[in-house]
Amino acid sequence: MRRAILRAAATAASLLCGVAAAAAESRVALVIGQSAYRAVPALPNPVNDAKAVAALLGEAGFEVTEASDLGQTELRTKVGDFAATVAAKGPETVALVFYAGHGIQVDGENYLIPVDVDPKREADIPLQAVRLDDVLNTLSSVPSKSRIIMLDACRNNPFPSINKTTGQGLALVDTKSGAPGTLLSYSTSPGAEAEDGGGTNSPYTTALLKAGRENGLKIEDTLKRVRLAVHQATKGRQTPWESSSLVDDFQFFAASAAAPTDTPAPKPRTVEEWRSFLKGKPVDQANTLIVSDGSADAYEAFVGLYAEPPFAPEAKRWLDRHRRMKAWSRAVLVNTGTAYSAFLTEYPDSDLTVTARKLAERLRNRPDNAVVVPAALTAPVVAAAAPTCPCGPTAPLLQQKAEPKKSDVKKTKSRAERDDPPKRGGKVSRTRVYVEEEDDVVVVRRPPIYGAPPGPVIQFGGGFRGGYGGPYRGGGQTGPSRGRY
Repeated sequence: MRRAILRAAATAASLLCGVAAAAAESRVALVIGQSAYRAVPALPNPVNDAKAVAALLGEAGFEVTEASDLGQTELRTKVGDFAATVAAKGPETVALVFYAGHGIQVDGENYLIPVDVDPKREADIPLQAVRLDDVLNTLSSVPSKSRIIMLDACRNNPFPSINKTTGQGLALVDTKSGAPGTLLSYSTSPGAEAEDGGGTNSPYTTALLKAGRENGLKIEDTLKRVRLAVHQATKGRQTPWESSSLVDDFQFFAASAAAPTDTPAPKPRTVEEWRSFLKGKPVDQANTLIVSDGSADAYEAFVGLYAEPPFAPEAKRWLDRHRRMKAWSRAVLVNTGTAYSAFLTEYPDSDLTVTARKLAERLRNRPDNAVVVPAALTAPVVAAAAPTCPCGPTAPLLQQKAEPKKSDVKKTKSRAERDDPPKRGGKVSRTRVYVEEEDDVVVVRRPPIYGAPPGPVIQFGGGFRGGYGGPYRGGGQTGPSRGRY
């Protein structure tokens, strides 16, 4: 009897602990499911996925806004209203966005697809869809504790008029180059396509619904379990991916007092450390370990140790795609003819070849010195990265070089400085732009604009890509005038 009473007390304490943890911070979520597409066949599962995830988040203490089958204007409005809600809740707010539906990349940009789009050419997508960078910038523009974006959106490109020329899946987005406190999760790795699933929910949502309900799991561990479950359920066809710059721990459901989770995260292993760790293990066990970890170093070590199908060929395909998408991300970020030509030299025959050729030709008459491009950024890939996630950006894929002194960092005037800048309200709206390299990331530096503090600036669209022009201080990833999150 006494043991039964103690067990009941422990259970009650665990529940109270979880509720108290959720109550200590504001939690708000926007959950969107896009199924009823008008110009292409409907997707069966996104609305179901959204309803199931909304229920999970409600149980986890989130104030949930749920929406489905949104057109472009409605989708933009929902994101704007959600950002206003986050701002009203205050800086201790965890903001989570879950999106299920179509998402595609065009010219290296990712777009969430409203149900009312009907593109006849690639150029229609920026006009009819919603750019992922704009969503990220909008959320970064308001103070919050953490921003978690989960995209079950890497399904196939359903538009016959453009699906032969755009790249597969979504392009890589590097959250570590943007505002800290962001986690971005894809239902599959960049450059790959996700499955809608044959059941009520997609493979990604099915795994999230299970792993998300486990008490005491940090979200990084939750997503490791999601990655492994989806990989196994799809027989290796789909492997979720995430990039994180979170600075605070987050759990959907807190652990009991008897099971604290404040243990430090394990230090990422190098390739050599992974080789030592994996050596001698059965191939299926080793494959499970690297998929769960999701780092390029783990995959590289595995490929070097094992040759047995189906795991080794599968791992090599993942590693090759990872390296290609990292190289593509660099080319898109630099956005010069030389950068795209370097990508084509490295990867002359891929699903991105048509896009790279088109962009190189578009920029053929633009001098590369319009932006300073460090030589390392166009160097061939020589090694895999050592990220904390499959496409993590923390370790360079570039040739090593001595760290330059401050006086050695190249700077040059941009077109914006050389030309007479337009004025707005009597004040210069485009100011001197310098581009320099910081930890293998191209960073755009501008002096203060309209009294804002100095630092990186976001530029929506601009350059040769169109979009929504004008400087925007969202605190996200910086890049040339084309506007990267």
